[in-house]
Amino acid sequence: MSASGGRGRLAPYLVGLPGALWLAIFFVVPLLVMFSLSLQSGNAEEGFRFTWEWSNYTDAWERYSTQFIRSIVYAVVVTALCLVLAYPVAYWIAFYGGARKSTYLFLILLPFFVSFVIRTVSWKFILNDQGFVLGPLKEAGLLPQDFHLLATTTAVLGGLTYNYLPFMVLPLYVALERVDPSLVEAAHDLFASRAAAFRRVVFPLSLPGVFAGVLITFVPVASDFVNSGILGGTQTTMIGNVIQTVYLNSNNYPLASAMSFLLMAALLVGIFVYARALGTEQVMEVSQR
Repeated sequence: MSASGGRGRLAPYLVGLPGALWLAIFFVVPLLVMFSLSLQSGNAEEGFRFTWEWSNYTDAWERYSTQFIRSIVYAVVVTALCLVLAYPVAYWIAFYGGARKSTYLFLILLPFFVSFVIRTVSWKFILNDQGFVLGPLKEAGLLPQDFHLLATTTAVLGGLTYNYLPFMVLPLYVALERVDPSLVEAAHDLFASRAAAFRRVVFPLSLPGVFAGVLITFVPVASDFVNSGILGGTQTTMIGNVIQTVYLNSNNYPLASAMSFLLMAALLVGIFVYARALGTEQVMEVSQR
C-alpha cells in the first residue's frame, strides 16, 4: 500500500479527530464524573466518597417524581405548540418568501441577540397583574381584578413556547425549502387538491425537519429551569429548578447528579419511542432524496 493511499484512508479520521477530542473532554469525561458522583454518599462538610449508593436514584424519584412528570408533560405540550405555530411560518417563508427569505429568517432569529434571561424577564413585566396588557383590560372591566397569569402553568408554557419557537422554525424551513415546487404542481396536475397535495407530497418530504425540530425543542424544554423560575410558582416547578436548588443551595451533589441522569434516561426513552413511532428509516430515506 502506497503512502498516499494510507494517508487517504486516515484523512476522514484525522478530520474528525478534533471534534471527537472536544466531545471526549467536554462531554464524555464530565458525564462519567457526574455518574460517579451520583453513586457517592456523604455531605459537603465531611466530603463525598464512592459507595455505589444506588439509593440516590430511588430517593430522587420518590421525592421529585411530580416534577419529573411535570417537566415531561410541559415539554410535550410546548413541542406540540411550537410545531403547530412554526410549520405555517416555515411553510410560508419557504414557498412564498421570495427574495426576502433571509430577511424573514433574520427576524425570527433577532430575539436571540438578547439574553435568554432578559427575554424571559421581559415577559414577567408584560404579564404582570397591573402591566400594560392586563392592567387596561382590568380597568375596562374585561377581566376580574383578581385575574393573574404569573405563577401559572399558562405563563410557563407561554414563555417556553416563545423562547423555543425558533428551534422548531429553522429545521422545518430547511426541510421545506428543499421541496421541489414542481412536485406540488405535478400533484395539482393529477387533480389533487391543495390539502391533498400538502398531505401526500409536502408533509412527507418535510418529515426530516419535523423529526429534527421536535428533538431539538423537546430536549432543552424538558430540562429548562429559567422560565419556570421567573414566570412560574411553586405549583409549576420543573425538575431543572429542583436540580439547581439541590446542587447549588443544598450542596447535595450525589442526589442532584442522580436526578440529572434520571432526566437524561427519560429523555432518551422518549426520543427512542418517538423515533420508532415516526420511523427513522423513512425519515432518512426522505432526507436522502
